[in-house]
Amino acid sequence: MGQTIELTASDGTTFSAYRADPDGAPKGGVVVVQEIFGVNDHIRSVADGYAADGYVAVAPALFDRVRGGVELRYDAEGIDVGRKIAFEDLTVDQVMADISAAADCASDGGKVGVVGYCWGGSMCYVASARMSDEIAAVSGYYGGQIMPHLEERPEAPLLLHFGSEDKGIPLESVRAIDERWSHIAVHIYDGADHGFNCDARASFHSEAAALAKQRTLAHFAEHLS
Repeated sequence: MGQTIELTASDGTTFSAYRADPDGAPKGGVVVVQEIFGVNDHIRSVADGYAADGYVAVAPALFDRVRGGVELRYDAEGIDVGRKIAFEDLTVDQVMADISAAADCASDGGKVGVVGYCWGGSMCYVASARMSDEIAAVSGYYGGQIMPHLEERPEAPLLLHFGSEDKGIPLESVRAIDERWSHIAVHIYDGADHGFNCDARASFHSEAAALAKQRTLAHFAEHLS
């Protein structure tokens, strides 16, 4: 089990984060970037999983700048509230500042990787482009807002994961990302929908989730060791 800690961003903003530490010597650090639903039970369980895999895992509460303690349900109301905070109330620069503070904390374990889901998957793409001096590898899941940032060149080694059945992210967009930057790895999971990694959602796809995690762990093992 992890614990809730407080972090301070470069602009002086304080916010909470969930930190989970491995039992033995860490293999590195991992920043876990939330969905639009906040740092909820699922995101905490993801952080716990990376700690069990040997990493210092830190999940920053990126909505704290707007409202503390946000944990939303996976329903229409939760989506509406989460989207407003993510896309209207926060700036990308603020999010990057908070991810940077989380990366600094996770660096207690060594080199740092970043993994994110949904909105967090899009923020992973931006982090790869803007934070390569702080992070060593990135893995983004089903980020639907990558296209507005497509001309930002990913610099930190980047994996991207998408579901073939995700109606919110057209496969044309996925292919456009893949074609624009040949040095990143883009994976499409047959039969998987948006949110396929989240076992709290009806769209959970255990086989796709397991394969994407395997690929992410191999990616981190290569770049964080």
